[in-house]
Amino acid sequence: MIAEVIGWLYTAVLAALAVYALHIMILIGLYFRHRHDPQPTPPTPAEAQLPVVTVQVPLRNERYVAGRVLQAVAALDWPRDRLELQILDDSDDETALIVEAECARLREQGYQVTLLHRTHPTGHKAGALAAGTQQAQGEFIVLFDADFCPEPDFLRRTLPHLLADPQLGMVQTRWSHLNAEYSPITRAQALALDAHFAIEHIARNRSGLLMNFNGTAGVWRKSAIEDAGGWQCDTLTEDLDLSYRAQLRGWRVGYLPDVTVAAELPPLVAAFKQQQYRWAKGAAQCLRKLAGPIVRSKQLRPAQKVMALLHLSGYFTQPLFLALMVLLLPMAFYRPALPSLSGVLGAISTVPPLLYLLGQLALYRDWPRRILAYPVLMVLGMGIAWSNTLALIDGLTHWGGTFHRTPKFHLQAREGHWQHTSYRIKPDRTMFGEALLGLYTLTATWQAVRGGQGELLPLALVAISGEALMVGSTLLQAHAAVN
Repeated sequence: MIAEVIGWLYTAVLAALAVYALHIMILIGLYFRHRHDPQPTPPTPAEAQLPVVTVQVPLRNERYVAGRVLQAVAALDWPRDRLELQILDDSDDETALIVEAECARLREQGYQVTLLHRTHPTGHKAGALAAGTQQAQGEFIVLFDADFCPEPDFLRRTLPHLLADPQLGMVQTRWSHLNAEYSPITRAQALALDAHFAIEHIARNRSGLLMNFNGTAGVWRKSAIEDAGGWQCDTLTEDLDLSYRAQLRGWRVGYLPDVTVAAELPPLVAAFKQQQYRWAKGAAQCLRKLAGPIVRSKQLRPAQKVMALLHLSGYFTQPLFLALMVLLLPMAFYRPALPSLSGVLGAISTVPPLLYLLGQLALYRDWPRRILAYPVLMVLGMGIAWSNTLALIDGLTHWGGTFHRTPKFHLQAREGHWQHTSYRIKPDRTMFGEALLGLYTLTATWQAVRGGQGELLPLALVAISGEALMVGSTLLQAHAAVN
């Protein structure tokens, strides 16, 4: 009886994972259907007709990259009398002095620079953006996080789309990577982001599905922000929240995959885990907040509603991965006879790697070399299952929360270093859960080997590797940062 229950529990977890795998299969199908759709570029208006644009740069303790991003936005090709640089600096370290000096230098060069420094930064990034938007002079608002480096022609390539279509509320551009080659960890992150921007965004946007704003490297119509209710701080993913609310209000969003903005990937495993925790918690909060309006929407088709809910709940694959790890030991002990359906469901659940392969094929000629980072990404994904599960529980039970910024270190290609810098992330309590999971899966692996259950070993080895990577890298990198 116990063996039968375990077998059906395992099959149920595979069935839930298969639902999200089918979601990815649909996106892949939509990508192939729409990837060659014509995307006309509207002509750029005459110089005299160009609108006032506000470029917002939200900052908090970014001493290593603040100067770089300010120089990059100052180099944007746009008439200076119609370009407002709005620096939203909530820093409480020496970043504030760096930013103040750079703003003064830019003003001397004739730039219109507004520096907003909040001594009480309520609402974190959303609060800073809301405060800035109230004072913004521009009809259009461009956002760049501190680690982004836009090309000078960014505005010339994005604004015409908004000027040509009054119902277009936002355009998102594709992220590229300043330091993808820095380490196996950054290569794995680049793999995941490339799939998101090169495949998923194209599939969603060109097929009429709801698409998210990624928080940076995009342009908003100010009236769309205001009509959607403005920036709100009840979720930790204010970008996802606003973009969905705007689309529910009838605004369209655009995606420009040929316009890229390079950014810095976090080299620290602890920073990556912290970033994923914030994104997972925020996505859960957005699901709580927006599921009702999505289901009740009269303008969305049923297929749009289903795909939107699957999108918002995407991080729920993490507790499913955790459930697979927990089931390893009882399966090794009781050796359940799995239902025949489990083989089919297991095969469907292996679809996601195709997404990452397609992302590399779409972007790079040297994709065979780049796809070699997939095993690291797979191990990372399993390793953060515990932390992200806690994040989902936190997001489903609490609104808002502390916005833990991801530290940046001015890394480019393989150059630069994060050791001996001011921004360090100490090991947190989730590491104890990861260590226990590692010991648990190690016990399950030993039992599987002892019982001759080779079919359990692939999952068990990935799980052990994930927890070892989380715990080992966190401790080693914390030690390196101190010494």
